[in-house]
Amino acid sequence: MSQTAPLEWADDTPVSPLFDDSYFNPGAGLAEARHVFLAGNDLPARLRAGFHVAETGFGTGLNLLALADAWAGRGRLRFTSFEAFPMTPNDMARALAPYAGALREGLVGALVDAWAGGDGPVRRLTLPGIVAEVNIGDAREILPRWQGQADAWFLDGFAPARNPEMWGQGLMAAVAARTVPGGTCASFTAAGHVRRALADAGFTVARLPGFGRKRHMTAGRMEAPA
Repeated sequence: MSQTAPLEWADDTPVSPLFDDSYFNPGAGLAEARHVFLAGNDLPARLRAGFHVAETGFGTGLNLLALADAWAGRGRLRFTSFEAFPMTPNDMARALAPYAGALREGLVGALVDAWAGGDGPVRRLTLPGIVAEVNIGDAREILPRWQGQADAWFLDGFAPARNPEMWGQGLMAAVAARTVPGGTCASFTAAGHVRRALADAGFTVARLPGFGRKRHMTAGRMEAPA
């Protein structure tokens, strides 16, 4: 049975007392998601119907909303996430409210309503243009058992110094094993051990300009066989 995320608040930015870290850059969560996870994976340019994005750390769902907002094509995207400490719908609504006006109309409400209607170890959410599945539990245990293959990964979660389990070599190897040839990953962190774990797993890793006060972030590509 999953444990609901305990939260503290800095204005309307959620902060985890478990990891002593905020869920996103205060006041700039959507801009951060677009810079790190969309641009870091060369999105929306690569998006097409059936494109599959996977994520470590669902949190508020803001990354999912940024992806849904960026998709203007026909058909649906697929999105799979892994979350150990799911938020309550009320907390999600509070965290996302500041960004509702910068997203396509109705997206925040659609996510909060879908989240409120879900339960159990797998929550299936349908938003305009995207079908999502959020697996509740420890990613180190459930991601290696996942049978999917992703075209792009959003490597999120709290900072490696605060939540090192989410950035270990075993989990990064599982991510790589579930990435299609030519697939990509991106993360806000540029920690050396994370970049090395991704490189050891088979990604070609690059250090890119980070968002806000972060000087660098990480992007990777799983090169297709010659």
